[in-house]
Formats: sequence, structure tokens, C-alpha cells
Amino acid sequence: MKPADYASGEAAAGRHRRAELVFARGGGRSALVRQVSPYPFHTTRPFALDRARPDLATLYLQSASGGVYRGDVLDLAFTVKDGAAAHVTSQAATVVHDTGAARARQTTDIAIGAGAFGALTLDPLILFPGAELGVRTRVDLAEGALAILADGVAWHDFAGRDRPFRSLTSEVAVYGPDGRLLALDRSTVDGADLIGPASLLGAGMGAYGSAMLLGPAEKLPSADALEQALEAVGCRAGASPLPNGAGVGVRMLAANGGRIATGVEAIFNLGVAAMLGFAPARRRK
Repeated sequence: MKPADYASGEAAAGRHRRAELVFARGGGRSALVRQVSPYPFHTTRPFALDRARPDLATLYLQSASGGVYRGDVLDLAFTVKDGAAAHVTSQAATVVHDTGAARARQTTDIAIGAGAFGALTLDPLILFPGAELGVRTRVDLAEGALAILADGVAWHDFAGRDRPFRSLTSEVAVYGPDGRLLALDRSTVDGADLIGPASLLGAGMGAYGSAMLLGPAEKLPSADALEQALEAVGCRAGASPLPNGAGVGVRMLAANGGRIATGVEAIFNLGVAAMLGFAPARRRK
């Protein structure tokens, strides 16, 4: 892995779209009070899936265009106001096509209000040969906020020739109530380093994922519990505390993206049980 570099290779062409989702509490529920969903973004209406917590809104975020293309700049702002509870998840994996000379970018800004809960759990990106993507996420936590972030990556050559994606650059920055940086995770990986017997991930590993569970330690599942749950669904996993008491970080490896998707679901279930005190209903896809 190499440090992330956002100073070069910026997208030169393609779509630039920004979606906004704002949830607020009212009438005993969490409502979607602002929604901007330009093409290719598409959202369902919010669902109340959990009898134990009908105030927890769940929304499926979809792509209407068949994936991410060269030069795309796709931004998402996800805000949960004070005391509200919201979960945004994807309907399925997202394909990143060959981006040629103009890499694609995805930026996500997450703001979780005081005493609020927010979760963004996404099915894996599927990187096609030649894909180059930069992903940047910023999380701002107010006092007493709880959050779950989880996603993953897999790669696929539809021609069956083991052609690699070009590269994936990722940055996640977490800020506390006073604006202080609590945790920063940066990486860049070249697809060629994940193909064949010399793969950095080891033999038989065709996907990886990561997660952050953010909040005070007494409100989070333990690292051991997370590792055991992920091993039980076929993921090799490691979990450890994040710096500055931000929460717990998780890494996982698996044979394919389907296993990573199952791991993301397991992380969400454990996180909700610890943070909100109930076992969430399954988010069917």
C-alpha cells in the first residue's frame, strides 16, 4: 500500500453529480427531510424495518446508469440531524468500468448530529480491467454520535484473462465534536499487485473490505466479537481500536465479493446490537 495522492490524476471528463440526503427526527420517527438525487443516483423511499426501533429509517441508494465510468465525479452528502437514526445502504454491487486516461472519483461527506446514529454500509465495488478510482470520505461526529461505515472491493475480468484494474485510492477522515481529526486512513493499491500467485492478499483471496464503528468503547462491539463474526461467514478479519478513542477499525479478506457483502452485513448487525440495543431486521436486496 502507498499513501493516497489526490493531487494528480483528477477526473478530466465525465459526469459530475452531487446527491444529498438529510434525515431529521420528528413525530417519533426519522424522516428524510431533504433529498437531491440527480442521475445516476436513485433512492427508494425510507423504510421502517425494525419493530424494536421504528424510528430507524433505512434507505436504499441505487445507481441508474450501470456503474461508474471514466471521468465520473460522484459526490454524496449524508446528514443525520440531532437525535435521528438512519441507515443508507446499496441495493447491489457497483461496477467501475475501464476509466482510460480519466480516473473516476467518489466523495462522501457524512455528518452525524448530537445523540444521533448513522450507518453507511455498501455492497462491494467491482473493478473491471483498466478501472482507476479515487474514493474520499469525511465523517463529522457531534457529541454522543454513533456511526458505522462498511464497504468492500472485488475485481473481475469479464474476458477471463486476469487483466487487473489500474488502481484504487482511498481516504477516510474522522473528526470529533471540536473539529479535531480523530482518525485518518489512507491507501493506494494497484490491481496488478492483487492478481496471481504473488497477490498481496494471499492465495485464493479475490476481495477485501473495511469498516469503522465510531463512538465510545462501551457502545461498540469488541474487536474479538467482530473478528469471530466475520470468520464465521468466511472472511479473514482483523479488528483493533482506532486512535484517539474514535472507535474500532476492521479489515477483512475473502474469496469473492459475495463473502465481503455478507461480512458487511455481519458488521452492521453487531454494531446495531451494541449501539442501539437490538438485533436489526435483515436488509433484503
